[in-house]
Amino acid sequence: MAIDRKLLEILCCPVTKHPVVPLSPGQLERVNAAIADGQVSTFDGTVVDTDLSEGLITTNGTRIYRVDDQIPIMLEAESIPADQIDGL
Repeated sequence: MAIDRKLLEILCCPVTKHPVVPLSPGQLERVNAAIADGQVSTFDGTVVDTDLSEGLITTNGTRIYRVDDQIPIMLEAESIPADQIDGL
């Protein structure tokens, strides 16, 4: 189930202050492939070992935020630097 559109209109990255948009299916596939390969860590260095079912990416393409049960996890330490994933 997709995240509420009204919520998306007001959300922004707490670090960059850029708005966020949902990851496209192709982007989500690339992120999850990189996670499966063990190539992804959060901003604080924790290795990500669980696939994303949904995610948000900043409009400037620098950070990815996990969405769990339609709840965006907008914590800097848990954000994923997007430069770790090829093709985003």
